Amino acid sequence: MIKNKKFVGIILSILISAFGGFILMQNVSAEPKMTVYKSATCGCCNKWIKHMEDSGFQVNAIDVLDVNLVKQQYGLSYEHASCHTAVVDGYVIEGHVPALDVKRLLSEKPDVLGLSVPGMPVGSPGMEMGERVDSYSVIAIGKDGNAQVFNQY
Repeated sequence: MIKNKKFVGIILSILISAFGGFILMQNVSAEPKMTVYKSATCGCCNKWIKHMEDSGFQVNAIDVLDVNLVKQQYGLSYEHASCHTAVVDGYVIEGHVPALDVKRLLSEKPDVLGLSVPGMPVGSPGMEMGERVDSYSVIAIGKDGNAQVFNQY
């Protein structure tokens, strides 16, 4: 009888461990899905997409004829604009925002429109040019259009 209880205990432990591992793997493999709207001819956009994929995002890139129409659709102003616009989990990501900042945004879930790196600063993800790195800010764009610094590089 004791041997049977021990055997049942071992089997139960194996099943619980396997099921727990399965649940853990489901959470680990759940990559954020992102849609990126970009020009077909923009090389830096493709480099930024690679940066995001290397950081664990599933990216669906869509080439559009007029990226400005997409920016208008998502409520982005000219002052926050860059070369591509992405959408992830209801947030707008404009330009060369580092993946770590996007992950922080998704973790903290602030009540904002999204993040932007206005312009195309050298050294931001996708805009690497050797050793040169310009300082730049990642800004959080409020739903009212106001912006505040989210991170600085």
